[in-house]
Amino acid sequence: MRAFARNLRFSLAVLMPFLLIASAAWAAPAHPQLRVTGYVINADLFPADNRLAATAEVTFTALEDLTSPIFELNNGLQLAKVTDANKKPLEAERVATNSTVHFNLAVPIAKGTSTTWTFEYGGVLKGTETSPVEGINFASVEDPISILLYPGRWFPMAGLYTDRFTAEMHIRVPGDERVVGSGSGIAAPKSLPGNRTEYTFKWGKPGFPGTIIAGKFLEPITAPGINNIHVYVTEPRKGVAVSFAQDAAKQFEYMTTTFGQPESSQINLVEMPADAVSSTWAPEIAGIAGSRVAGKTYSRLLANTLAHQWWGSEISPATLNDAWITNGMSRYAELMYVEDSAGKSAFESAVTDVQAGALAYDTQPLTSMARLDPFSPQFQSMTLEKGAMIFHMLRWEMGDDVFLKFLRGLLSQYTDKPVTTANLQTVAEAQSQLQLTPFFAQWCDGTGAPTFTNKYTVFRLGNNKGFRTVGSIAQDLDLFRMPVELRIETDGKTEVRRVDVSGTESNFSVETFGRPRRISIDPQDWVLKSTPDLAVRVAVLRGQQQVAQGDLTAGLIEYQKALDANHNSSLASYRIGEVFFMQRNYQSAANSFRDALRGDGEPRWVEVWSHIELGRIFDVTGQRDRAVNEYRLAVQTNDNTQGAINEARALMQKPYKRESASN
Repeated sequence: MRAFARNLRFSLAVLMPFLLIASAAWAAPAHPQLRVTGYVINADLFPADNRLAATAEVTFTALEDLTSPIFELNNGLQLAKVTDANKKPLEAERVATNSTVHFNLAVPIAKGTSTTWTFEYGGVLKGTETSPVEGINFASVEDPISILLYPGRWFPMAGLYTDRFTAEMHIRVPGDERVVGSGSGIAAPKSLPGNRTEYTFKWGKPGFPGTIIAGKFLEPITAPGINNIHVYVTEPRKGVAVSFAQDAAKQFEYMTTTFGQPESSQINLVEMPADAVSSTWAPEIAGIAGSRVAGKTYSRLLANTLAHQWWGSEISPATLNDAWITNGMSRYAELMYVEDSAGKSAFESAVTDVQAGALAYDTQPLTSMARLDPFSPQFQSMTLEKGAMIFHMLRWEMGDDVFLKFLRGLLSQYTDKPVTTANLQTVAEAQSQLQLTPFFAQWCDGTGAPTFTNKYTVFRLGNNKGFRTVGSIAQDLDLFRMPVELRIETDGKTEVRRVDVSGTESNFSVETFGRPRRISIDPQDWVLKSTPDLAVRVAVLRGQQQVAQGDLTAGLIEYQKALDANHNSSLASYRIGEVFFMQRNYQSAANSFRDALRGDGEPRWVEVWSHIELGRIFDVTGQRDRAVNEYRLAVQTNDNTQGAINEARALMQKPYKRESASN
């Protein structure tokens, strides 16, 4: 079971590092009633009792004549008292199904009026028991690490990731703990009676400074020559702190060079509990779950998290219909760093993974995402993966230099402001001098992706002048309009042309000196498109998500769809083998892992892990010699993806033993 979980986490980390598998009743109101603009919060954390006690002064503006204000608040927290600006008590109704608090006002707050209410509240926060998002730990007060993350609604809030606000926070914790927040350094920690310490944070720019992480952290650790990045970890993670800072420094420097100066050059890298959400961000904060830091597989996850200092913190979506802008660009910034640090091949491989995620749930336009739960697989897949592909395709249309100019222009024009899809299109057209209405109509207001085919005829030119290839590119979306790369491989030089595809069929004519041997459409995957290979990847991805939610039957159905699309898919066979192994159906699991080894060999890591899984099956069925042989074959692949060779060598020394089945 542990082996399966590790490999599943690896694959999901590669494909969708921020996918939050959850189902929640929360959804944004169709028309926001109010906009929160500022907080002053005083909070006491008592980890021994898993308890939070707090007072929050909430300043907000009515967007309409307001008679029934609604705030979100974690179900683990009970209101003791709420008073208006005149200190008049207000009665509140708690609605647990969507973690909200409702008020009915005798005297409406007039549209455009700003006021401040004071909330006194407290309660127990532990694990996922009271989380607004089922199964995700966003807020817990525990030993040795407490997390009070903005999505955890640990203070009264509205407009998740859309209402930008200022915050002043006074956080009191046991004397042996340290606290990390946005806007640190304005005051030294203050010792209090009872062996407690108060930390003060103030973020004066409109943003999302709503995250606090406290714990028994060591003194902040820095790397030699890197003074702007501080690492907060507990004793068990001390050994990886310096390399953690060094990796972050490289990524932060790349993004600063690419996107411009962030709002703050200071970054606090913070360890979160192993059972927390895999990562979080806030101004000056990048939090990573301890399990990810320990495994040293955090590079892409960290890059995505740091990218939110620009795409999320510096600018933010005006509504959740615009969330693809910041989610998608953070994802694409991660891929851009892969390209810069690992090369073109690694980048293209990563783009292929993103394409699968982009098509996994492409049934609803990006500009109507606010109708969905923002932590559902569909919302996350669409805003992250399809959003990233939109920026990838814009880069193709604009060219690298203009694309970077466009990104910097967008950040500069909307610093500390919300941005809409229409705003982004306006900036893109101004910077590129392109007319992009068809592009955004297709990719933001529409669904689906083209399936390209081509037909052509080759003519020999006279006087030894070479060949002319006359043909057409066909695809199935009537309104599609976009340039597409055409690669003509000949007996001599390979020729590349840019063909403007418009409608269901577009003609081309290309002259080459050598005879054309093969013509490829969009060989570098600049355009999101449907292909048989992607159909396999999409089905496998959906299957993984079903399995991660505990629905093995639904997962097997999706994996079978992948095999139906490609009977030779090593990846689909491997995933089926994992499910059978979980079910202790060892013969079927072994058959599937052997099918994976006999398949198309994609992706490459399937080979090494199939040998390891076969070895484990032989170990649990009492065939040690056969198990050792499989582990030896795994080592011989020389593929250490996710520590595979290290695992195989360890299993050669000590047989695998499976945990007893739980009743």
